[in-house]
Amino acid sequence: MPGSLSIIGAGRVGRALGRRLREAGWKIGAVVTSSEPTARKAVRSIGAGHAHAFLTRQVLAAQVILITTRDHTVVASAEELARIGAEELRGKIVLHTSGALSSDVLGSVKQCGAAVGSMHPLQTFSGVGVPPLEGKVFAIEGDTAAVRVARQMARALGAVPVHIDRARKPLYHAAGALAAGNVLALMEAATRLMTASGMKRREAVRALVPLTRQVLENFERLGPRAAWTGPLSRGDYGVVVAHLEAMKDLPADFAETYEAVNRLAAVVLAQDSDAMLTELENVVVNKKPRVKATGGQA
Repeated sequence: MPGSLSIIGAGRVGRALGRRLREAGWKIGAVVTSSEPTARKAVRSIGAGHAHAFLTRQVLAAQVILITTRDHTVVASAEELARIGAEELRGKIVLHTSGALSSDVLGSVKQCGAAVGSMHPLQTFSGVGVPPLEGKVFAIEGDTAAVRVARQMARALGAVPVHIDRARKPLYHAAGALAAGNVLALMEAATRLMTASGMKRREAVRALVPLTRQVLENFERLGPRAAWTGPLSRGDYGVVVAHLEAMKDLPADFAETYEAVNRLAAVVLAQDSDAMLTELENVVVNKKPRVKATGGQA
């Protein structure tokens, strides 16, 4: 059954979750941000709630309190909530949405009698519109009562609640960072290599995005090794040497990242990781392959 919800730190994540939960029947109470204008903007985006520029006791009117601030302010928000709420927090549910932090950081409100947990949507939030949450994973952990409510909220959004070990949340979050933010860095680097080769940026993006999309579809359908493509997958170290040579006039970060990603690929994708790592080390040290290039397309 939908309940009442207060939101602390209604930025991109808080606004999106608030709006979707309001649409699912949740009653939105206090909406807290760092200023009155941003709080009013958040209320307009959510479609309900009462704007506040700082934490007030009105937050306590809701049964569930959702802290969606940036990671470095979650603890301070919880401590301030404990200060103003004290015994009134007993029986409340307090959740935060950090991907890297566990529910342990909510210890101050737990001492006041609240059930605490974390609920992290594995989804990017650009701040432009509200992304679809159906089918997305929500990583959840915490006290039994808090986990129960977090699961209800996730399911109300059409998401998939998944339990996670609180002690290993940083690993979970690092995985998300690799698959999202770091992949974006690689795509931008690849785009700049394309433009350095003479393509216009629009042409480069048009060329690379379908290529990457196809590899990801193959990864999902066939698995990592069957989807692996490119010269390294074929042991074509001569091409790897040519790539490094072509990058010599670019900032060193490009070649260094290319080398690092090749080593990672050897570890997680190659059938004989040690042999491939040895060959790559030879490429880096001597800038020439010990294995004859096999040819083929990229």
